[in-house]
Amino acid sequence: MELLSYAIPAFAVLMAVEWIAYRHDPDRAEQAGSSRDTVSNVATFTLGRLVKPLMQYVLPFSAVVGAAAITPLHLSPKSWWVWVLGLGVTDFCYYWAHRADHRVRIMWTAHSVHHSSEYFNLSTAIRLPWLHPVATLLRGLAWVPAALLGFPAWMIFVLQSIGLLYQFPIHTQRIKTLPAPIEFLFNTPAHHRIHHGSNQPYIDKNYGGILIIWDRLFGSFAAESEPIRYGLTKNIGTDNPLKVNYHELAGLVGDVRGARTWRGRLGYIFGPPGWTECADATEPVAAQPEQAVQRA
Repeated sequence: MELLSYAIPAFAVLMAVEWIAYRHDPDRAEQAGSSRDTVSNVATFTLGRLVKPLMQYVLPFSAVVGAAAITPLHLSPKSWWVWVLGLGVTDFCYYWAHRADHRVRIMWTAHSVHHSSEYFNLSTAIRLPWLHPVATLLRGLAWVPAALLGFPAWMIFVLQSIGLLYQFPIHTQRIKTLPAPIEFLFNTPAHHRIHHGSNQPYIDKNYGGILIIWDRLFGSFAAESEPIRYGLTKNIGTDNPLKVNYHELAGLVGDVRGARTWRGRLGYIFGPPGWTECADATEPVAAQPEQAVQRA
């Protein structure tokens, strides 16, 4: 079930409403972003929808499908509590997938697309990578525990879509904060703005999808402490959707080709962004301004 397709008209309306609201608010008009950036976001999303049928060749190799086929456990989607439990379990899986997106370079080649905009608005939410099959397959490993617990593969995919739908409206600066209980439990615009920050206090923070409690539990939560700078630590300087989609992958290929050893090649592929053969992989990327790897 492709819930995202049904939501596209609503996405378009909400983006238009946000844009109009900014244009009628001169003090915040710059938050609307540039027209070129918005067009790039929409073009990147559109290209992704056009090539999506090609991903049907990746899906059969999904670890989630395999795990669901071999597990002895089977939960019935006819029970409402299975859906509630499943939403919590898949959101927990999303947290770890998202964390890996930022900490494994081959996965960052895909996820960096979403972070490469220097603006933060609803159109940023649809700036999504496409045709990154290796990253897609690796990312799917995070949901294997949900499949082994007995959730059907199709149900996991539906719950993933629900998580993505939830995250669309939190890509905005129009909403400052929500009531404290909501801010404590759920991922909100305030929390997700921090996740998109490229300045040091905010790098690799607030990975949660629907719930922010995972970040509070696992030490990746951050609250706003200084003005947020959006984008990557080294911005790509282009609105070309092809370059937007593959800029980091091209950088990875260059690093692997230039590596002197197999350890170096594997380090560039599976190490964190910013890892080099000549530097400690645990050194914060923000402390390595000479590196070509872009982070957010």
